[in-house]
Amino acid sequence: MYEGRVVLCVSNSYEKKYYLNEDFEALPQAIKDELKIMCVLYTEDVGGVLSLVYEEDGTLVFEVDADEGDLLYDEIGSALVIKRLQEEKKELLESLELYFKVFFLGEDAGQLLFPGY
Repeated sequence: MYEGRVVLCVSNSYEKKYYLNEDFEALPQAIKDELKIMCVLYTEDVGGVLSLVYEEDGTLVFEVDADEGDLLYDEIGSALVIKRLQEEKKELLESLELYFKVFFLGEDAGQLLFPGY
């Protein structure tokens, strides 16, 4: 169904904008709200642009970009915040990966949840 990388959402501290890929409008509102809060708080705290992107295999990754001249962007702080988010939001992120693998990549949910059965 999908080939290549797919952007789930982006928060941009420079333009003060948040974007959710319209292909994910079917997500429950609570999940969409949690994604928005997580991403916007990250960019308000650290700066730059945060993107959540699905790799070809369905793995959800955090990608960060910052303007070269952005003296307020904290690269070390960024890595620490992302690590904390990956730990605190582990269940959410794993659920989003499962959702993508089943509904976008067409993988078998049973095999993903119960490998070997």
